[in-house]
Amino acid sequence: MTSCIKLEVHTDDRTPHKWIVALGEDVFRRFLSQGNPAVHKAFGDGSLFSPLLFGKFFDPSDAFPLWEFESDVLLSHLQSTGQSSVDWLQTDQAYVLKAELPGVGKNQVQVSVENGKIVEISGQWKEQRDPRAKDWRSGHWWEHGYVRRLELPEDADWRKTEAYLSNDVFLEIRIPKNPSTCDISHGNGAATNNSEAM
Repeated sequence: MTSCIKLEVHTDDRTPHKWIVALGEDVFRRFLSQGNPAVHKAFGDGSLFSPLLFGKFFDPSDAFPLWEFESDVLLSHLQSTGQSSVDWLQTDQAYVLKAELPGVGKNQVQVSVENGKIVEISGQWKEQRDPRAKDWRSGHWWEHGYVRRLELPEDADWRKTEAYLSNDVFLEIRIPKNPSTCDISHGNGAATNNSEAM
């Protein structure tokens, strides 16, 4: 039986100092080599949260312009071996991201839009033990959770972003495109109504 829930998309997350500690490639490789199965689920090959998802190291806490690339091209090294659990596309109406989340217990995934420019997907895979510790996102965040930050295209209508979670594992994010209400004609700069131009 499939269960699908609509997630709240946060637009007012003003957590200070989150993601300020960058994840470097050497640190990541040492962290991954510890052999923890939960770490491999969260950051292993093909995971949306892996710094190596795009074929070379890229800190997932840095914003990446995902929709400027075709998923078939950027993920070809993973798709040929069947390791990819991520896909994205754009239609005439929306930008879509589909990803399998790390299966490390009940997913506490959070989706937020930052300043109308970045969509952020994050969650914890391990609780902090020290109750006096700062927010897990302000230190070595990879020791407690995962994140992927993506730049939104200019025509994305971020206020209408929707996120769905199926079976506590499959995430789908839909970001509608702003309807194009005018078309600048070449030459004189005059605007015409799109419906009249057709």
